[in-house]
Amino acid sequence: MRKLTVAAFMSLDGVMQAPGGPEEDTSGEFRFGGWIVPFADKVSGEAVQDLFSQPFELLLGRRTYDIFAAYWPHQQADSRSQGIADRFNSVPKHVATHRPDTLEWQNSHALKGSLADAIRALKQQDGADLLTQGSGDLVRQLLAAGLVDEFRLMTFPVVLGRGKRLFDDTAHASAFRLAHSTSTPAGVLITRYVRDGEVRTGTFDGGE
Repeated sequence: MRKLTVAAFMSLDGVMQAPGGPEEDTSGEFRFGGWIVPFADKVSGEAVQDLFSQPFELLLGRRTYDIFAAYWPHQQADSRSQGIADRFNSVPKHVATHRPDTLEWQNSHALKGSLADAIRALKQQDGADLLTQGSGDLVRQLLAAGLVDEFRLMTFPVVLGRGKRLFDDTAHASAFRLAHSTSTPAGVLITRYVRDGEVRTGTFDGGE
């Protein structure tokens, strides 16, 4: 059974909307698009390269798919991100969409039927692990269904106050274990969390 990893750029208050540019997602009158750009450095770049260095298939919501499809196929061979572009353009892309006939990016496939059932079926198949990048609405549905096996998070030292958040109160209660952490000179916390069973509770009253 292959695992499902959620990768996200996140503010201290959990916002993941439009990290890469002003026009990426302005819904809800969001005005901080591109908020991760001032923190870009060699360490954060290496973390992104590491994330995409292992075999994966992309699992995307429609908005993120459209953003990626408008960008990655057009990157030039001398681009610093060419390695990522090659991977994104070639790997299978599984897309949650109501418009399956408009998926023009090569190797794209629309999920059919119930989202949770479709992803459970994907996880049962042979192949590379599934990786979700961005796709906030999709991720919240994955969390509600308890389908996320791992988080790869980059948490930036900003509070945005408003915007689409990674977590909401529909998430299925689950325990995760910190498998790796590091930080960049600019103060970005890079973490990897893996699923660790159910939430465990206790009490300090009368304990040893």
